[in-house]
Amino acid sequence: MPVLADAPTATSVGHLWLHDFRGLAEVDLALHPGLTVLYGANGQGKTSLLEAIGWVARLRSFRGVPDAMVIRAGAPGAVVRAEVVTGERTQLFEAEIRAAGRNRIMCNRQPVARARDLHGLLRVTVFAPDDLALVKEGPAQRRAYLDELLTMLTPRYVAVLHDFERVLKQRNALLRGGLRDADALSTLEVFDAQFVHAAGELVRGRLRLLDRLLPAVGRGYAVLAGAGSEVTGAYDTEWFPEPLTSADAGAVESALAAALAGKRRAETERGLTLVGPHRDELRLGVDGLDARHQASQGEQRTLALALRLAGHEVVGDLTGAAPVLLLDDVFSELDPERSAALVRHLPVAQTLLTTAGAIPPEVVPERRLRIHDGRVEGFDG
Repeated sequence: MPVLADAPTATSVGHLWLHDFRGLAEVDLALHPGLTVLYGANGQGKTSLLEAIGWVARLRSFRGVPDAMVIRAGAPGAVVRAEVVTGERTQLFEAEIRAAGRNRIMCNRQPVARARDLHGLLRVTVFAPDDLALVKEGPAQRRAYLDELLTMLTPRYVAVLHDFERVLKQRNALLRGGLRDADALSTLEVFDAQFVHAAGELVRGRLRLLDRLLPAVGRGYAVLAGAGSEVTGAYDTEWFPEPLTSADAGAVESALAAALAGKRRAETERGLTLVGPHRDELRLGVDGLDARHQASQGEQRTLALALRLAGHEVVGDLTGAAPVLLLDDVFSELDPERSAALVRHLPVAQTLLTTAGAIPPEVVPERRLRIHDGRVEGFDG
């Protein structure tokens, strides 16, 4: 039974309490619904505060570390509490993050057994210096980006992704053990059917998302680059003869089933599932050139920002509420022109921005907070 109130879409975090989260021993902070700048030297806790807000939204760190890493050194656990505000409604999120054992999560004083019961409580868009990996690194980064957006949009894809990962793990374990008898072959056929169904759902979701996302990426890139560059994207697979589009959605399952049958011997020899959405690639291009291998670093960084802006726009449009923006030292990696363009076109949403240096003159915060040695030392309105 979901524990959220009806229509659990949130637009801001009204209050945040932290205990032993990273280097933040104690935080009791009211937050402004507009733009807040968090400033201070590196290593003082600015990013940790953003990470805590991200944890409320995702029940995990956006920095990709295990829960034990967000607990202050020497502490048995960390506590994160947040008031999430939607219009006139305030909902209370509480989490005890444990170094050992299961975390304890509550919403509105009720225990939360499944992450999907919190779906829509809080959504965040994170801009970070390492976003360059979205373009520059391998396809796993872009698959994760698409799947993260899908799970932000609807709890259905939380379940779809869970089902796919479960059957992929089971299928790989069976293949590693070898198909030694009729029982193993029969089990593989069952797993194949489950795999094709879950993979088909996931691929179709990615394709529908790309229909909305790619035009927004192009608009975002044009805004940031100040030029008429063409951004393209193609969903490439090893199991379909050409890049997939939403027009091919009806052929996904049959193509996957045929590919599995064709790879049966190779998969048995390697003990690994060799085709499916866990190996697919979103290929991005700028002006006809492969963005990963041929674009300049400036073009890659601009495209990475455009991907974040586009994801934020699409999630806001489809859910009816813009996610909270978490901008982690993003201006340190941008030239003045791109910084100014980003500021001018930031969506209207609660925004928290960290910086160790100067911020662009176009940034006019409602509040400035100084973080030093894990403490929020003061603010001005």
